[in-house]
Amino acid sequence: MRLEGSCHCGAVTFSLESPHPYPYQRCYCSICRKTQGGGGYAINLSGDATSMAVTGHDHISIYHARFSEEDGVAEESTAARHFCSQCGSALWLFSPEWPELIHPFASAIDTPLPTPPEQTHMMLGSRAPWVEVPIRPGDKHFDEYPQESIAGWHERLDLEK
Repeated sequence: MRLEGSCHCGAVTFSLESPHPYPYQRCYCSICRKTQGGGGYAINLSGDATSMAVTGHDHISIYHARFSEEDGVAEESTAARHFCSQCGSALWLFSPEWPELIHPFASAIDTPLPTPPEQTHMMLGSRAPWVEVPIRPGDKHFDEYPQESIAGWHERLDLEK
């Protein structure tokens, strides 16, 4: 499925192919919540990095989250979160650990997305206390990251596009 996305002000637009377009995975970690998740979570999709086309490169800023280790030393994430420098819209995440993938934020996608038959709520151990988690019958929930990948979820539910 071809996904078209943009920031709020229109300075950045992008498109890419996504074999896994269902917005099913809600991440409640503090990074997603604070950089992108107004409802207390963020939804990342998966797309083919080689198909990515972007306009407005000069309006993109990148943020690398920092993790506090037990010894008090902060470590920087290798994952690059891309934002519009004009309006602050979160656009996509790229991680060099998976160079073939781009993870656009569902909130930046303008293409109508399919409705997921179930949702995965992850990183619930990090959720803010004010966030209510709407778990429906069939939904999965995890205190940390699930073992099932985005591709695996789509395959298990026979939702390949």
